[in-house]
Amino acid sequence: MKKTKNAKKRKVAVFDIDGTVFRSSLLIELVNALIAGGVFSPKVRNEYSAEYKLWLDRKGAYPDYINAVVVAFDKNIKGVKEKELDAAVKKVILAQKGRLYRYTRDLIGELKNKNYYMLAISHSPMYVVGRFAKELGFDKVYGMLLEADAKKQITGKHMYKDLILDKAKILKRAIEKENLTLKGSVGVGDTESDIPFLKMVDNPICFNPNSALYRVAMKKGWRIVAERKDVIYKIK
Repeated sequence: MKKTKNAKKRKVAVFDIDGTVFRSSLLIELVNALIAGGVFSPKVRNEYSAEYKLWLDRKGAYPDYINAVVVAFDKNIKGVKEKELDAAVKKVILAQKGRLYRYTRDLIGELKNKNYYMLAISHSPMYVVGRFAKELGFDKVYGMLLEADAKKQITGKHMYKDLILDKAKILKRAIEKENLTLKGSVGVGDTESDIPFLKMVDNPICFNPNSALYRVAMKKGWRIVAERKDVIYKIK
């Protein structure tokens, strides 16, 4: 059905995925699956093992670890066949689709019941985050787009990278294209990369925030929620 200018606008709810809905990183799980499937060499782990150990020992920062995984993925994905990547993604979805935080899982269900337009924005590859978020019933998903050549092999290049990295720009784009409104809108994020879209929504929620987002949330009076074991803490 063709949309009209007079069509009623839907409220939007925008979610980050990794560490906010999913209790890990889809990129990390995808790299693990590619190694387990023999697509990536086991030596790829050496490219981020130092940062991983520092993070485990609470001597390093999580962003340093995840950035090292991103570099390793981008370096090794070139030349991988799309069907090999798809096979790894299917294994990740099958194994990980239920590993969600209860707070955000329940919030997604609540907002869907209220007919919110569900928007997911992630910096994980679209190959995996697209399928993961669709499993949860999101209406639209944005993730990093990998280019494939005529032989259906990944070239290692990212398409529209500047747009995908700008979560506020993506939200604005979705509002215009999907006839949405920010009135009553909800946003959920966990790191400082989510601040641009959290500033735009009426109801920003900082879920298990890192220190950078926590400081901004405290200053702006945003809601802060933490989930640890079987307890959900509403800090503010």
